[in-house]
Amino acid sequence: MNTNFLQHIKWNDDGLVAAIAQDASSGRVLMMAWMNAESLQISAETGDAVYWSRSRSKLWRKGESSGNVQKIRAMELDCDGDALLLQVEQLGGIACHTGRQSCFYRRLNTGDWQTTEAVLKDPATMYQNVDKS
Repeated sequence: MNTNFLQHIKWNDDGLVAAIAQDASSGRVLMMAWMNAESLQISAETGDAVYWSRSRSKLWRKGESSGNVQKIRAMELDCDGDALLLQVEQLGGIACHTGRQSCFYRRLNTGDWQTTEAVLKDPATMYQNVDKS
């Protein structure tokens, strides 16, 4: 695969770019994660969302332990070249490690964060044999 597209990314000082995952059907923002050049290239080649885990300092194949894989339908780069929008099909319907459809499930209401979305699946059942450190 031609990798010239990587040259158009404005990577931050850590060699990362913000990647926003959006449900391709509904338009709902599901999550935000980071990508490095390797994870972006793998994602473009395979069509599966692969991110960079800053906490674990390694590639993170979305759904590798939970089964909640993201199939990329389209990738877009913003005007500044420093953010990606991934339009995805969210297999399993859960994008958040808390067991919710979206990581954006809290809304500011009169100075307090209100939970606006129920847990669809207990995270303990999604990550039974996974080291969460």
